[in-house]
Amino acid sequence: MNLRVLARLIGIQRVLVRHGLDDLVRATHLYRPLRYLALASPWTWFQRRHGASRGERVRLALEELGPIFVKFGQAVSTRRDLLPLDIADELAKLQDRVPPFPGAIARATAEKAYGKPLSAVFGAFDETPLAAASIAQVHVARLIDGREVVVKVLRPGMREVIERDLEVLDALAALAARWWPGSARLRPVEVVQEYRKTILDELDLMREAANAAQLKRNFADSRLLYVPEVHWDLCRIDVMVMERIHGIQISDMAQLRAQGTDIRALAVNGVEIFFTQVFRHNFFHADMHPGNIFVLVDDPAHPRYAAIDFGIVGTLDPRDQHYLAENFLAVFDRNYRRVAELHHESGWVPPTTRVDEMESAVRTVCEPIFQKPLKDISFGTVLLRLFEISRRFDMRIQPQLILLQKTLLNIEGLGRELYPDLDVFQTASPILRQWMRERVSGRRLIGDLRTQLPELMTALRGLPPLVKGAVQRAQDGQWRLQVETDGIEALRETIRETQRRRDSMLLVAAVLLGGIVWLAVGRDPAWPGWALVAAASVGAFFARR
Repeated sequence: MNLRVLARLIGIQRVLVRHGLDDLVRATHLYRPLRYLALASPWTWFQRRHGASRGERVRLALEELGPIFVKFGQAVSTRRDLLPLDIADELAKLQDRVPPFPGAIARATAEKAYGKPLSAVFGAFDETPLAAASIAQVHVARLIDGREVVVKVLRPGMREVIERDLEVLDALAALAARWWPGSARLRPVEVVQEYRKTILDELDLMREAANAAQLKRNFADSRLLYVPEVHWDLCRIDVMVMERIHGIQISDMAQLRAQGTDIRALAVNGVEIFFTQVFRHNFFHADMHPGNIFVLVDDPAHPRYAAIDFGIVGTLDPRDQHYLAENFLAVFDRNYRRVAELHHESGWVPPTTRVDEMESAVRTVCEPIFQKPLKDISFGTVLLRLFEISRRFDMRIQPQLILLQKTLLNIEGLGRELYPDLDVFQTASPILRQWMRERVSGRRLIGDLRTQLPELMTALRGLPPLVKGAVQRAQDGQWRLQVETDGIEALRETIRETQRRRDSMLLVAAVLLGGIVWLAVGRDPAWPGWALVAAASVGAFFARR
């Protein structure tokens, strides 16, 4: 662990202590020795804050620690069933009310990106932020033609701050992988690597604009979700311009009810949007906390979601997508043996796992949650029980699925707030079954063949010369079957090394024998015993080898 990482760890524990979060420091074994250093510091004595509530102190500490910690607070803020209410209320403020940076800096950043004054780009630009988040903040502007837009500007110095904290996570993951027995199953190094890709992608607003455009195409003909239009000619790596939408934030339940919104339809639509993105489109918004979700209530009986902030999106490997869908359906059907078999087939559990034992464990966790609405399900308990199962059967964490798992938790948290009586299983099951039927339909098969036909034709055009060449070599007696594997190559290298060593020993033996004979001739050429001495010496040399 280098000095930079160690300094950051000390800085983190100092922030926690300064905000009166001593219990968190004491609970973290790594920080326990450092805690006393901080408590002994007079600077810490005068800086500690005890007047604020517990929830406010947690929020202020996360804000001070930086974007990675703020994002953690945003992610857990949707799970009010798992958090004390005072902490959940404060963490909800991290969704869009992070302290902003000065509007003058945002203006300067945009002007640098465009290479000209903003007055030449926009008819108006409000330096007072509309919303501020962990990585960027949003300003209202008006185009030259009068259309209203929002301008998203990256916070200054974000890459350096995030790289520093990623270095800390890398160091902690490496320590865990080396010294923690459970690391082989939880794979901390791979998890941090996956998170690194996700968080660094957020720093490129051109990528976010492309994500928004893709999501808009996916839902172009849908009444479920609206995605704002991207103004591509005004987008840069650190500045993005989109259509401004006017909706009600999904967490504002009082306003939604005042508008006569059909809350149940809204909750059902949310589940349908999630499963449609994951399985039909294989492209899902993976940062669905309430600060990024609005509701359009032009028709309150048919409310429509509107999404913003597309910095984090997820996709799945087709194999993982298939196994996930099969797992969901098996759970919906209470086919717990199939759940166990799918985990075995996918390689998510070791091949020595007994299917019947895993079937019994999954049944024990899943059976109590059926026929119950969200309000009656303790997902905290379910998660803990599932974690116990994964540990018992040595189930390895799948880093590529972490984004999906995080999004699923966010969606379930939103559903709990919107409509606690929602039956998620009954809502999701028809969507998944329809997708599974479409995957094996004749129309899908014809579509796949049509898509792959050009590649197939190219391969077929290259086949005759290959066949002709093979036949010609066989007729000429030059046909040889070449088998190249890493094991064979390693064996060849071992044989070559043994041959080189043998040649070296023969050379040394020859020199040794020549030396002995030369000494013999020089001292007593008539004595025949020197031949025996020479032979014995060479034999002893080879025996040592």
